[in-house]
Amino acid sequence: MSTATTMAQPVQETDDPARNAPRTGELSALLVGREQPPAPSALSASVTFGWRAMLKIKHVPEQLFDVTAFPIMLVVMYTYLFGGALAGSTTEYIQFLLPGILTMSIVMITMYTGISVNTDIEKGVFDRFRTLPIWRPAPMVGYLLGDVVRYLLASVVMLTVGMIIGYRPGGGPVGLLLGVGLLVVFSFSFSWIWTMFGLLLRTEKSVMGVSMMVIFPLTFLSNVFVDPKTMPGWLQAFVNNSPVTHVATAVRELMAGEWPAADIAWTLGWSAFFLVVFGALTMRLYNRK
Repeated sequence: MSTATTMAQPVQETDDPARNAPRTGELSALLVGREQPPAPSALSASVTFGWRAMLKIKHVPEQLFDVTAFPIMLVVMYTYLFGGALAGSTTEYIQFLLPGILTMSIVMITMYTGISVNTDIEKGVFDRFRTLPIWRPAPMVGYLLGDVVRYLLASVVMLTVGMIIGYRPGGGPVGLLLGVGLLVVFSFSFSWIWTMFGLLLRTEKSVMGVSMMVIFPLTFLSNVFVDPKTMPGWLQAFVNNSPVTHVATAVRELMAGEWPAADIAWTLGWSAFFLVVFGALTMRLYNRK
């Protein structure tokens, strides 16, 4: 009687990928056994999307035209066009005009937030954003954080040009920082209106058209260029209660070294209103779109 000695033979690989692939249990162990990376916080997700907005400007630097060349043109043109007629001299008029024209320029820049949102929707990028495991408002907040940099850049450009042609802020550096800070807070909240329109309207041209219809009456029917006391009574009622008037007055007085408590309160109140109302409407549209 003979006994056969068996020896373990190594498993030979074949050309069949199904036989060479790991078993289902092994794959599960590899995937489940490892520690999952932590979910990004609301702040980090928002900052990441804000950085994305900055990278878009890096690759398309022409977008900075509205925060560099355009503000310079406004300051110089309105100062020398209206200064002599309205105040007797450009030096006197620039003290009144610059904070107002700064407010007007930053408020006008806010509409580009809605245009950027609408452009990403048309390209299909938002479909990807909605599937990411992140804080839901992060893409919207990121757009606004990116635009804050544009607001600050426009402010620096306009204040620099204004000082070159004669503007002298009575409040010094502190007054300038307080005025610009208050204006940025208002503009951040005001931008939520355009994010709503960016989600609601179908093309970026529609967003721009609606934005201009809203912004132009608000900015020109204000105390940006002249004192409302020279206006008819029925127009004064509108101008004196315009949010742009409250912001322009607060910025003007802060930069002059004063403390306009009432206008600061109105500005912060309008900012809270825009943030709560239009922020909620924007997120409702974003979740449903």
